[in-house]
Parts: sequence; C-alpha cells; structure tokens
Amino acid sequence: MAADNFGITIEQARKILLGLPQNRPTEEISLTDATGRILSDDVIAASPLPPFARSPYDGYALRGEDTVTATEKEPVVLHITEEIPAGKAPSRSVGPMECAKILTGAPIPEGANTTVKYEQTAFDDQSVQILHPLKPHRDIVPAGEDVAAGTKVGIRGSVVTPAVVGLLAAIGAARVRVYARPQITVFSTGSELVDVDCTPGPAQIRNSNYYTIKSLLETQGAFVPAHQTVSDDLDAIADAMKTALTQSQMVLTTGGASVGDYDLIPAALERIGAALLFRKVSMKPGSAILAGEFQGKLILGLSGNPAAAMVGLYTVGMPYIRSLLGRSDTTFPSLRVLLRDGFDKASPQRRFLRGRLEIEDGTCYFRETGGQGNGTISSFVGCDLLADIPEGAPALPAGAAVSALYIGAAGLGEHAI
Repeated sequence: MAADNFGITIEQARKILLGLPQNRPTEEISLTDATGRILSDDVIAASPLPPFARSPYDGYALRGEDTVTATEKEPVVLHITEEIPAGKAPSRSVGPMECAKILTGAPIPEGANTTVKYEQTAFDDQSVQILHPLKPHRDIVPAGEDVAAGTKVGIRGSVVTPAVVGLLAAIGAARVRVYARPQITVFSTGSELVDVDCTPGPAQIRNSNYYTIKSLLETQGAFVPAHQTVSDDLDAIADAMKTALTQSQMVLTTGGASVGDYDLIPAALERIGAALLFRKVSMKPGSAILAGEFQGKLILGLSGNPAAAMVGLYTVGMPYIRSLLGRSDTTFPSLRVLLRDGFDKASPQRRFLRGRLEIEDGTCYFRETGGQGNGTISSFVGCDLLADIPEGAPALPAGAAVSALYIGAAGLGEHAI
C-alpha cells in the first residue's frame, strides 16, 4: 500500500468506484445498429448452424459403401438421380448404386453419407465413375458444425463485434437487447481555457481535454453531450456540476482537483452536498484525482494536465465506466514486457509510462512514444501500452521486465493483439 502522503492505491480507488450502485437500463435495437454495443442478455441459438448437412464443394453425394471396390481400372458406376444446387431441397433419397449431382452448400440428400469432387471422377449426364473407395461420413459439412443448437452466440456484457453481428444474423437474431448508452457529462475548469476554434490570448490555452476524453468515452460506447468550459469560480463550477448531474449518469471534470487556491472541485462537491470518496491516488502522472458521489452518481475529477488526466482515466476511472456501460471486461489486459530503452529515473511513486507494443521473435517489448511530462499529450499518439513501474523501483536498465496495461483496444492505440 502507498504511503498516506501519496494517497490511496489505484486498486483501492477502483474498488471504491466499483462499489457504487449503478443503473443500467436496456433497450432493444436492430442488429444493423448493434455494432459496438454491449449485450444485456445472452443470445442462444435455437437451431444448429448450418441447419442441415451440406456439401463442401461441387461434386456428387453418394453412399460410401457402394464404392468399396472402386479402382481406376475398374471404376464403380453410379446412376445420377438429380441435380441439387444450393438453395434447393433434394427431391428424393439416394439408394444403392445411385448418386446426386450436388453443388457447394446444397443439402445432402437422405441416404447419401459422403461426397466426391467432380475432378476426382469421370462422368456424363447420366452416370458418374468413382475411381477409388470413399469412406462413409466424410467430406460432408454436418448440421451444427459451426454452432450447435442451444449454444450461446452472444454473451451478456460482451461487445457486439462485426463477427458477432454475422453470427447473430446467421441464427436469425434480427433484434437484440443491449445496455442503453450512458450519458457522461465532461467539462473542464480553468479561466485560462478557450475553445478549439478560438485564438488564445496571453496566458490562455485551448481546451484539448474535453475532445480527447469525449473521443475515448465514445469509443467505449458512452454518449457525451456538448461541452462547456467553466471558469475558476466556485458558484459557476457548483452550478455546472449540479446541472450535469440532473442530465447524466456520471460527471467527469478536468482541472481543479489538486490542492491549490484555484482547485475548486472539492469545494464544489461540498457546495452541492456530494460525498467525497477519495482525494489523491498514489501514481504518477495523475495523482490529482478525486471522486465524489451524489445521489448514486459519480463525479470524477481528473487533473487539468492532459497526459495526467488520461492516465488517471485509464487506470482509475475506466473500470467504473466500462462497468457502467454494462461490460463484463472492466479492466484492460496486462502484459509482461521488456523495456526497450530502460528508464533512468527512480520511482518513489508508482509510475505509468506511455509507449507502444513491439513484438520481436515472440517477445513483447515496450518502447516509449515520446515525452512523459504531465502535459505531454503527443506521447499518447501511437500509444497502446501503459508501462506500470512499481513504487520504490530504482532506475531500470534496458531489458528490464515490467507489467503494462494494453490499452490499444480502447481507441487511442494503433496496434491490436
């Protein structure tokens, strides 16, 4: 556990947030609108997929036992009873010394128990010559080969990916029940901030935090309404917070979460009657992070420094947000990686470095993507790993092994495992 002056641990902060009650309404939507949504119910295949045994290629469906004596010199000759293209049901069964001409994907007729490709036979319009023995129960795609009846093809709490969409379409799930997208209000505090389309005056900067966080939350499935920037005024911050809480399931702020004279988020929580859950988490960057609760809704205050805000959001806030979305995988996967270039600073606090995953000869490496300063947002470009440097670690040489959070699937990384 971290020392008290460093704040609570990341794990303690996550546990506090995940212990809050969550309201997760659901809705039924068309499968065409389901990509990226979170299933709120299991989806069960009522019938097998494919629903019937079918041919894997163009050829002939026949009885394997009729071909036991077949050779190239003395082929077995079978009578062709019908042609079965894909989409047509067989009109009769296959009897002894008979076969059906069949095309890829067509249903296997009753009586047939194997198939043979055209190119492995000699044939005319009436008959086919089988040139070698064919084993029964081979070269047939059985009913249910892909999915057996009763199988879960969609799992509650999972993301609907393109592959899941295809599977749901194949079983006829035209509509699915998903968790409604939670609304999360994001606003930034700071009299120095102007919007993206404004020219900053002396001592002013553009507000990038809103756009970065909105983009990340939307890749996860949340809805983020139009933004606002609030000046360093307690009444204005408290009013904005109170209004946001009436409209959204969660409020996320940047700036004003530390201990300076203009860090007014804690006072705003007190002003609106919210309970302070914690204030400061032992990590770098992003330790200036606090959480409050008002009528079951979370207010999460992040650092105003762009990189610190993102690290705090990924490590502390995202498990709660993914849970609010209804996801069962609330945390990012962790990898064991080797540092490409080492890290030449001791880490009295737990530290997270921005970098990218490189895989070489089966070994996972971490390479920094740029500067690691609290305000250096550029190093999140191309970043799909957050290397987790333990509290109390000395300077680490190249090749040192550390854990890293894989965040590439969260929308900002460029790699995929």
